[in-house]
Order: sequence, then structure tokens, then C-alpha cells
Amino acid sequence: MVDAWIDVHAHFSPPRSAEQRAAMWQALQQDNWSGEPPPEWSLDERLAYMDKVGIAMQMLSMVPTNHAALQSSNRYGAELVARHPARFGLLAGLPTDDIDAGLQELARADDLDADGFAVYCQYNGVFLSDPRLEPLWAALDARQAVVFVHPNHAVPGQFVRPGVLLEVAYQTASVITDMLYAGVFRRYPNIRFILAHCGGALPALSGRLILLGNESWVPNPQRISQQEMREQLAALYLDTAMTASPQSLSAGLAMTCAEHLVYGSDCGAPCTAEHSAIANIEQLLAFNGLRREEVEQIGRNALKLFPKAAKRIEDAR
Repeated sequence: MVDAWIDVHAHFSPPRSAEQRAAMWQALQQDNWSGEPPPEWSLDERLAYMDKVGIAMQMLSMVPTNHAALQSSNRYGAELVARHPARFGLLAGLPTDDIDAGLQELARADDLDADGFAVYCQYNGVFLSDPRLEPLWAALDARQAVVFVHPNHAVPGQFVRPGVLLEVAYQTASVITDMLYAGVFRRYPNIRFILAHCGGALPALSGRLILLGNESWVPNPQRISQQEMREQLAALYLDTAMTASPQSLSAGLAMTCAEHLVYGSDCGAPCTAEHSAIANIEQLLAFNGLRREEVEQIGRNALKLFPKAAKRIEDAR
């Protein structure tokens, strides 16, 4: 289907007990999920899927909201990369509700030789725009790190529908906008931020934000200019996870550029099945807003972001 693409948005899971699986399914049902419980993550099945569709490597991420579980998942992810260095990379999860814990996990991630980092827009009630996170952003900026930003999927849904259908998109737009007004992107320009799901609702709302965001009735203590807004939004990277439709990609391209689109699948998330992941690839390949070679390049743009992973792929060849 595709040839040697890099998937920046792929989830995984350490082995779970029957009790843990039951608790997860109960939580999903409370958020209005219906049907059957999602299947457990399987290494063999993931590798078989990647071979089937032509994915060379997946960047694995998981951000549990329990600190001990987060450390455990990072170690497990590093073990998977060690076993399959040319097939997987690790985006180590960082806790962002406690600055000391975040900096400690950042140091541990260095020891695990992580390729990049993953954070939630909102982690245990703390948003990424919180000023307490300044030391963490400074440390990531010094590393010129790639930071994958994912909404917290536990956001409750509206109108008896699961929150992961739409609410996660609004969460991404709101939090990234607050980071913009807080001056995070101004102060830390060396961090490459990848936004999940093509930035959620942000690209579609970015024109409104640029048009109205500097009006006198909008609080703007950092005096972020209209030009800064335009430039800083354009500097963001967007993945294509479950958003490779013309509607989402066209909005993303209006906010940024083709070189800042990276392929993402959302594999491993409860909301993603093999048929929807394949349909998302088919939508991307059929997108007529770019030339075919530009669409193909979306699948490889991540090689520039993750040079260590690119070297592992090249070494394997």
C-alpha cells in the first residue's frame, strides 16, 4: 500500500492483567462506548500490520496518568525498541503535573535513549500552558527535542457520545492556543512540536484566531502579535492520525505546510481498528490537494525529525 513510511502516532501497552483490562473497558463504557471491548495490544500483530501496509517504523508513545505506570511503560517501550531497533522508536511519556517528576523522567528518558517525548495537553488537571512547566520546556529546548502533543483521551463526551470522537479535538485547539498566548513557542523555538490528529480543531480555527486574537477585547499579556501567531502556528507539525480527509488536510495546509505534515496512524488506541487505519491511508493517498510525490513525502517527513531512528533504519538496510 505504501513504501517505508514512518508512523509518528502509534500507541502500545505493557501486558495488562484481567482486572486492568476490565477496569479499562468499564471506563470506556462510562464514556458511552458501545460494542465489544477493544483488543489487547500485541507485538506480533502490530509487526504483521506494519508489514502489510508498508510501515517501516512506528514511534511508540504512551502517557499513563500514574507516575509509576508511566515509568514502567517507558521502560517497556525502550525494551521493544531494543528488540526491534529498525521497526520502533520511543517517544517517552513525560508527567507534566509535577515539575520535579517531569525533569526526573526526562533524565530517565535520556538513559533509555528515547527518540523524542510525548505529553498530554492536560495531565492530572495541569495544562501544558501552566507556568510551572517552564523548567521542563527549557530543558527540552536545550535538547532541541521533538515533543508529541496528544489530547487526554479521558475527556468526557457530550450528547451521549465518546469524548474521543470530538472533544479531544477541541482540547487540543484550546491548549495550544493558550500555549501561544503564554509565549511558550516564543521562548522555546528549538522544540519541534507535533500535534496529534492534524492539530484537532486548531487548523480550522486558526484563521479566526489570527483575525481576532489581537483585538483589544482579547487578553494578551505577552503581546503576541498577529505575525507571531501566524509564524508560530506555521512552525507546528501535524500528524495525519484519523484526519487524512480533504477537510482536515486542507485546513492543516492552510495553517502550516506540506513539509510539516507527518504520517500518523493512531494504531493501538481503542478507537482505531485496522479497517479505519487502512481507510485513513487510502484517504491520504487519494488527497488531490498535493502532488502524489508530496503525499508520499508525508510518510517520510519524520526521518528529518528523528535522526537516530533514521540511522537505525539505514543500518538495518
